[in-house]
Amino acid sequence: MGLGLVSLLTDASSEAIFPLLPAFLVSLGASGAFIGAVEGVAELVANALKYATGLVADRRARLKPLVLAGYGLSTVLRPLMAFVLAPWQALLVRAGDRVGKGVRTTPRDALIASVTPAGMRARAYGFHRAMDHAGAALGTLFATALLWGLGVELGAVASAADADAMRTVFLWAGVPGVLALIALAWTPEPPRPAPPPTAPPPTAPAPTLATAPTLETAPAPGLPPALKRALVPLVLFAFANATDAFLLVKAAKLGASPALAPLLWLALHVIKAATATRGGRLADRHGKRRALVAGWLVYGVCWGAVGLASSLPVLFVLTAAYGISHGLVEGAERGLIADLAAGGGRGRAFGAYNLLIGLASLAASVAFGAVWDAWGSAPAFLGSAAFAFLAAGALVWLVPAPVTPAE
Repeated sequence: MGLGLVSLLTDASSEAIFPLLPAFLVSLGASGAFIGAVEGVAELVANALKYATGLVADRRARLKPLVLAGYGLSTVLRPLMAFVLAPWQALLVRAGDRVGKGVRTTPRDALIASVTPAGMRARAYGFHRAMDHAGAALGTLFATALLWGLGVELGAVASAADADAMRTVFLWAGVPGVLALIALAWTPEPPRPAPPPTAPPPTAPAPTLATAPTLETAPAPGLPPALKRALVPLVLFAFANATDAFLLVKAAKLGASPALAPLLWLALHVIKAATATRGGRLADRHGKRRALVAGWLVYGVCWGAVGLASSLPVLFVLTAAYGISHGLVEGAERGLIADLAAGGGRGRAFGAYNLLIGLASLAASVAFGAVWDAWGSAPAFLGSAAFAFLAAGALVWLVPAPVTPAE
């Protein structure tokens, strides 16, 4: 519950800034390519650190200091966007913010796994994601209300006055971030067993006729084979999971006014928040593999249909259904990773998961945009849907049901 509140407040802080960042960068003279590079570099930094901190987490008896350091770094750096005067400075601030995310995400996921019974893990991760999305919705409302109070009319291009108002929002976005740190500081970390010390390799006896030399050695610590197999369909689905920002682009192509974009973004996060906990509960009850297959199939149908949508009302309905698919899969994915990871190696497991999924998602968004530019939105959305269906088939083939948690 405590980590959920922390995520809610942190996402409220982050999402008060993120929807405004493209317009703010345009006001600074940034090109479209540079705006894309900002997010690409930021996510690359975060994903690389998620794996590194996973290795560190497995060697620590306490995970909360790492989590606190990650949230603290983001909270300090994020409001500095208000003082940015050039696009390259915005890149540095955004990358620094994502460094904090990279430091905190893997130990936080491992901490949730270590304190949650195996039969409730998907529900726990689903609840955590629900709080994330609720915070995103609150952050969007907070920024919109503050801009409206400052007299800003949301338009396609930000004026100098609008840019000054956005700087004010960026400063105020630090408030929920500070509250998140306070909530985290007051959240107790249950004790967990200290990681075993690394033993020196045993001295091999001299070979004799009775003991012929072999090439076998003690297995190096790594990911369990079952987890490696599960990562294949998870990465395939990540190739399908292009950024949700393309929904906003689709809305603009259908003639939506700029004022409708925050409403669509808000509706999407409300649906995700409302379904994530329930989806995790269903995954715990009926199996995480079944929940993932169902969610990925729903995703493929809805995402592909978005590419064929020709009116705004249809797009809003499909976006709501698309949000439900995330509710089915977000808790189940992390629950599956926790079940298949050995108890002492969950940091490594979540690190590998976050790194691979992040890199695949980045590639998916770049490829999606390239296909859209070359052939239009329908092939881009339908191509992503095909990867979702392929991932569902691979999951059924590679992952047994039911999955037995590794304790």
